[in-house]
Amino acid sequence: MALDAKIPKGPIKDKWTDYKNNINLVNPANKRNIDIIVVGTGLAGGSAAATLAELGYNVKAFAYQDSPRRAHSIAAQGGINAAKNYQGDGDSNYRLFYDTVKGGDYRSREANVYRLAEVSGNIIDQCVAQGVPFARDYGGLLDNRSFGGVLVSRTFYAKGQTGQQLLLGAYSAMNRQIARGKIEMFNRHEMLDVVKIDGKARGIIARNLITGEIERHSAHAVVIATGGYGNVYFLSTNAMGSNATAAWKIHKKGAYFANPCFTQIHPTCIPRSGDYQSKLTLMSESLRNDGRIWVPAKIEDAKAIQQGKLKPTQIPEEDRDYYLERRYPAFGNLVPRDVASRAAKERCDAGYGVNATGEAVYLDFASAFERYGKEQAKIHGIKNPSKEEIIKLGQKIIESKYGNLFQMYEKIIAENPYETPMMIYPATHYTMGGIWVDYNLMTTVEGLYCIGEANFSDHGANRLGASALMQGLADGYFVLPYTIGDYLSQDIRTGKIPTNTPEFDEVEKEVKDRIDFFINNKGTKSVDYFHKKLGKVMWDKVGMSRNAKDLTAAMSEIKAIREEFWKDVKVPGTANEMNVELEKAGRVADFLELGELFAKDALIREESCGGHFREESAETDGPQKGEAKRNDKDFAFVSAWEYKGEPADAVLHKEQLEFKDIELKQRSYK
Repeated sequence: MALDAKIPKGPIKDKWTDYKNNINLVNPANKRNIDIIVVGTGLAGGSAAATLAELGYNVKAFAYQDSPRRAHSIAAQGGINAAKNYQGDGDSNYRLFYDTVKGGDYRSREANVYRLAEVSGNIIDQCVAQGVPFARDYGGLLDNRSFGGVLVSRTFYAKGQTGQQLLLGAYSAMNRQIARGKIEMFNRHEMLDVVKIDGKARGIIARNLITGEIERHSAHAVVIATGGYGNVYFLSTNAMGSNATAAWKIHKKGAYFANPCFTQIHPTCIPRSGDYQSKLTLMSESLRNDGRIWVPAKIEDAKAIQQGKLKPTQIPEEDRDYYLERRYPAFGNLVPRDVASRAAKERCDAGYGVNATGEAVYLDFASAFERYGKEQAKIHGIKNPSKEEIIKLGQKIIESKYGNLFQMYEKIIAENPYETPMMIYPATHYTMGGIWVDYNLMTTVEGLYCIGEANFSDHGANRLGASALMQGLADGYFVLPYTIGDYLSQDIRTGKIPTNTPEFDEVEKEVKDRIDFFINNKGTKSVDYFHKKLGKVMWDKVGMSRNAKDLTAAMSEIKAIREEFWKDVKVPGTANEMNVELEKAGRVADFLELGELFAKDALIREESCGGHFREESAETDGPQKGEAKRNDKDFAFVSAWEYKGEPADAVLHKEQLEFKDIELKQRSYK
């Protein structure tokens, strides 16, 4: 099947405008007769549900949590990008577009990214109107800070709680529509499969997670907004409930899965402290605005720190290696996430790590305390302040910017980051891969849409910081409400979709059979046992750096774990009650298939780009030595996989990427 991305003709700056001018619309009176299912109520799903309901459609929204406020979008800390150029530092829609394509290492679709940049400014206006308390500068205007991979300040933020505040904005918009009866909210419901009728998505089968009841829900279109698959690694910064089940189920029903190997390892996470951990905690990338990253320059100092014989504050400035500033002078500590993560791994692998496991580097705010302190002393007219006064004044500024993050770090590590540098290490975070969608955000199944992190469309091989919230809200507030109307304009005479059909019968039976299997299987091992085994293979062999030998081994090892899982998994309890182990069993079963496809995708992509680093494909000499080496001749495509049963049998379809507005060149942040 040829992949048709349905990109509008014409110059890139006119595509979206011309598209909107020429699409079919649904009359307001007809919208009342059309139903839309939205699965997932984070930033993408919540904003989509609220906007579609505001337009007049009947929306059914599904969340596996007890409230949309609990969506994992709430965990986003550092900010949201928009090209408003409030700082007057040279930003523009084009520069945001360019930075995003370059940051994604030239593996994203130009037209989608330009549209994202174009609507980004509208998001800020929308959220301010909702009352989102963005930080403001001394004059009362919205403030901005910088993030990795850019040379401007375009990130709007609300302290270290931006995701939470934006989610509350979307949630309030949803609540208005729930009160009007335009959104029917299904909390504590998990979508377990999609139902197709005559090739079109016409509904879902969901499980009520409190009673265990299996339910049928129909609609004229289905929207998947269920986030990423980072928990395939077991340990990640994702909430423990975050899963890939909805995305994987639609993949098995015909939606192509794109670029699964493009996964982001975030450089700024609290290091792992032992095998007992079930998740990892993120420290916002915004901290890299003021924190400087370093390790000891001398191996003997690193060893002494690992053994607890030396404190970081005892190491003089000249014996510290600020390795990002050394290797990437133009961007310094604000290089993109993939570059910063690999640089940290390289230093730790060389023996310079700074915690007991040797897997940590320092994020140090001492120079920021001093810089801000001196500025504050001048502002307040303090003559000849002591060093202690300067530090105290500087710490107050840092506290106002990142206080909740420092507090969180101290609670987890039991060390005061105002007195001793933070320790950080890379961890699995965001997934750039996801369900393949065209320009309309429709999958390869008619009437089935995918938005936010669950799709592949905007970030290429590496997402720039503060772009996840931007994409989620752009898709939900400003893109999908247009594109879905064009499709639904053909459904104004269809009438209600009945659920008492053979198609619903068949899919419900599949869902029930699977649940019955889990409940009745007399295995001996817990779901977590298999999830941890999968996570170890993924991190060791499909993690920050990959090679053909390990990837081939990973595919067969994951298949073996999957076979053992189906023979020996034990799920206590019954199906007709709240059963968290049963929920987990279904999700891990899907991860065990996705993990193998992930490794297969990494194996066929014989190049390094963004978060995908193949050891066989690195620069061997010159100023870029050791950096990722892309292969544009053979791999400038989106890998879209068609389900054929076993993950190893998946069929590859390629969407060739065209770069008409940006020159293809090797990334350099030096």
